[in-house]
Amino acid sequence: MSEDPGPAPLSVDVCIVGGCGRVGLPLGIAFAARGLSVVLYDINADAVATVNAGTLPFAEPGAADVLAEAVSAGRLRATTDPVAVGASEHLVVVVGTPVDEHLNPDLGAVPRALERCAEHLRDGQLVVLRSTVYPGVTALTEKLLAGKGVKADVAFCPERIAEGRAMTELFTLPQIVAARTPAALARAEKLFRHLTEQIVPLEPEEAELAKLFTNTWRYIKFATANQFWMMANDFGLDFARIRHAVAHDYPRAADLPMPGFAAGPCLFKDTMQLAAFNRNNFVLGHSAMLINEGLPLYLVSRLEDRFDLSELTVGILGMAFKGGSDDPRESLAYKLRKILALKTRETICTDPYVADERLVDLDEVLRRADLLVIAAPHEQYARLDTDKPVIDMWGLTGTGVRV
Repeated sequence: MSEDPGPAPLSVDVCIVGGCGRVGLPLGIAFAARGLSVVLYDINADAVATVNAGTLPFAEPGAADVLAEAVSAGRLRATTDPVAVGASEHLVVVVGTPVDEHLNPDLGAVPRALERCAEHLRDGQLVVLRSTVYPGVTALTEKLLAGKGVKADVAFCPERIAEGRAMTELFTLPQIVAARTPAALARAEKLFRHLTEQIVPLEPEEAELAKLFTNTWRYIKFATANQFWMMANDFGLDFARIRHAVAHDYPRAADLPMPGFAAGPCLFKDTMQLAAFNRNNFVLGHSAMLINEGLPLYLVSRLEDRFDLSELTVGILGMAFKGGSDDPRESLAYKLRKILALKTRETICTDPYVADERLVDLDEVLRRADLLVIAAPHEQYARLDTDKPVIDMWGLTGTGVRV
């Protein structure tokens, strides 16, 4: 009888679980661009096929050519087969971590992703959590792996990129690296030094809070700007002029944003995760939610003061959650559409990037609408050729932000 040869050698540098999404794919492309071999494990068969054809399944500036080259060179591939998880030295978990309909965090998103491939996990691997997680999920993952008898190192290294800037920020932003043991910390640091020399070490629970604080801070800043805009607006004053005066050559106010919809898959959700962590005692976070989520209602109420909406066709310009993006997830433009549908003769919507069969071309909106509302500040809307009233809370057109 021949001896058991033991497990097959680890043949891939990095396997990314959830690797064909908007966070995992840019990360995989970045590692491949630095010479690592990468496999992307994803349960979305369509996205896997698209990536293996060397094509991006979504817009991300600067990524398309790098992806095509990495696939062609054999440094990057995608698969729906969980067996790929067992072939990598480094396993990076990138999955969505939503809140439920009651705004409670889903603590099981990361464990479920690991459960799907648990039989292929191997001793000696480094398991890196990249998702934004509720504090304690890193420890929960350590317990999960130990309970399955897997002797793996675990690290939490949160993604910090802004959608649309991944291929720049992955190489320039400092990387937070957190682990329970010096060995795991050293391995995670070595992995991410392929991308950047700026490493910030923390304990896992510190890093979990650091990521939630980061997104919540942005959400609160946007809420502050939106509240200021509403105050100025209610008194007939132009917040854009006031903001310019406040921030002009004055560094302490340089980070005051312009008003606009604060939406997308991260900021609201992570603010609610932080609130849940603090036993729902988070007045600032909940106030920010009321302001930001209430902005479409405020906007419509101002329009009702100025126009007889029941007699008008209103055109909504931009359905993505932010300018220049093709991502409609959690976009408040859709909330605006629902509210206006109850108030107007007709509401029609357009977007140059978002794929949605309910949308129409910009030319049709400009022709049919009596009133236009910029809901996502795509650059195409800065120079509209129209004599229709344009509602622009973003300041995109340079004509003021009063409504």
